[in-house]
Amino acid sequence: MRSLVLNAGYEPLGVVSSRRAAVLVMHGKASILAEDGTPIASPTALVPRPAVILLHRYVRVVRRGPSAPSRRSILRRDQRRCAYCSRPAGTVDHVIPRSRGGDSSWENLVACCGTCNITKGDRTLDELGWTLGTTPQPPAHHAWLPHELDAPHELWVPFLEHAA
Repeated sequence: MRSLVLNAGYEPLGVVSSRRAAVLVMHGKASILAEDGTPIASPTALVPRPAVILLHRYVRVVRRGPSAPSRRSILRRDQRRCAYCSRPAGTVDHVIPRSRGGDSSWENLVACCGTCNITKGDRTLDELGWTLGTTPQPPAHHAWLPHELDAPHELWVPFLEHAA
């Protein structure tokens, strides 16, 4: 089980192991806002397993613009859907092929299924008569959030709605 960590202002900071969350609570650095039903067993005690914790002190987070694209970040941005046919994607494709001067930027990389990637090869969309389902662009401002928040645990949902 993982635990959602909220900053003192109730905005989501990240996701940690429930063991790390329990340590933060035991050291007085956080409070438990929601518990998972199963406790953490130690040799001397049963400790409640935190699902959501709130830090007592505000942590200032420096957020920068989007970093360089990676295969993982492109697949996450495009929700693992092929930009050409909307089937599940497992690879990344250059819209303008590198052999034709395309770069590895957020605007030129899209998630792609294996079939479309092989079919497209080093050709352009105009040559194939294909179109993109969406225009590739850098990820939204909330993309720094952990991938666990893409499909949050049911105990986290009320706290994420509060933060939004």
